[in-house]
Amino acid sequence: MIFEPIRPFVPGGYRVKWATEPWELRGAMAVRREVFCEEQGLFDGSDRDAIDDSATPIVALSSYVVAPDAVVGTVRIHEEAPGLWWGSRLAVAAGHRRVGALGASLIRLAVSSAHARGCVRFLAHVQAQNAPLFRRLHWRTLDEIELRGVRHLRMEADLAFYPPFATPEAGFLALTRRAA
Repeated sequence: MIFEPIRPFVPGGYRVKWATEPWELRGAMAVRREVFCEEQGLFDGSDRDAIDDSATPIVALSSYVVAPDAVVGTVRIHEEAPGLWWGSRLAVAAGHRRVGALGASLIRLAVSSAHARGCVRFLAHVQAQNAPLFRRLHWRTLDEIELRGVRHLRMEADLAFYPPFATPEAGFLALTRRAA
């Protein structure tokens, strides 16, 4: 008898929302640790910093049928000065990158929810290899810098493409394409 390999389950949709539950906050930090500490080696043990004390974490949740299962992506936003918002620490767990929509959905909620709260300018330091995604999402490059030995671009979102989203605690369903 020959067994065919079984592909891992990949949900067809994810809930993208502000993290409101303790398990979501723990999951966001776990994804960040997985991506920035273990995978990329940018931090030793933890990437937590002072911004986390005031930042709003956003999560992408996978689910089985109707119950949320795990945090598989995250980003954080914070208001640095009145109207000036920043996004940072965008991360998607390795096993969920192939679905193709999580990073863009996290960015969309980050900018749109800040826009609903008075954002007039939204910035991010983006690792250079991720700049094409941001450009497709209507961001422009302002300048280039090096952070933690990695080339980053300081980029700005075009708020005209991010209508205000007033219910980020509930979030939205991000439908994804299946990888072949």
